[in-house]
Amino acid sequence: MSTRNETFKAIADPGRREILRLLRKGEMTAGDLAGRFDMTKPTMSHHFAVLKDADLITSRRDGQTIWYSLNTTALEDVIAWAIDLAGTGKNRGKK
Repeated sequence: MSTRNETFKAIADPGRREILRLLRKGEMTAGDLAGRFDMTKPTMSHHFAVLKDADLITSRRDGQTIWYSLNTTALEDVIAWAIDLAGTGKNRGKK
């Protein structure tokens, strides 16, 4: 399980946010994802590792191919936390 710090580190980078956006459409291979970016393979691998460490994505190996997908449970937890932090409109500003 990741910490919120790992999650915020993961989503702070625009490239990682774009990876998450692409994965909303469904599972993709590492090669398909890498083809959407002008980055080296080690840089892409780093981004995948950060997202996995934050539990935002999962991976599975099929032979030589690595498939990535969103961990929707982790994303729902982040969204719920953010909503709770913001509070509802009627409670905002009250102490």
